[in-house]
Amino acid sequence: MDALLPAFVAALLAEFGDKTQLLVLALAAHFGRTRSVLAGVAIAAAANAALAAFAGNLLAPLMTPEARGLLLALTLVFAGAGALLPVRAPDVARWRIGAFASSFLAFLFLAFGDKTQFVTAAIAARTASPALTACGAAAGVIVASGAALALGAQLPVAQIRRGA
Repeated sequence: MDALLPAFVAALLAEFGDKTQLLVLALAAHFGRTRSVLAGVAIAAAANAALAAFAGNLLAPLMTPEARGLLLALTLVFAGAGALLPVRAPDVARWRIGAFASSFLAFLFLAFGDKTQFVTAAIAARTASPALTACGAAAGVIVASGAALALGAQLPVAQIRRGA
């Protein structure tokens, strides 16, 4: 539980109002298939979270406990600062490979190296539970993406970004 809940909350807050949520909304509007879009995002989120947790687990033995704590603190500060930067919706009008494949590939590449991945790696390095960290982070991303799909334009993105 030491890794699952912090990873879930950190990923959930980091994803609200992020470019990945705008991607999910754009893909759902373009294809009109929200379940396929969410399924593609879920698998891509799980892959990204697993990769980040694995990287954090590899880094953990190379760092002191104080350095791992500092890494986590810095990633949280930078993720919070990144929430204040403006984002724009991606152009998905020319995508033709289908809702699931487009969602999977786009989310996989767009979220690679994102603030959520860095926070996930830092939590995995600090807790030494990469599997639980990956599960928590993936669940946080999936819930944030599902909320974006369910609420759409009614989602108070600006308030959530400032609060995060």
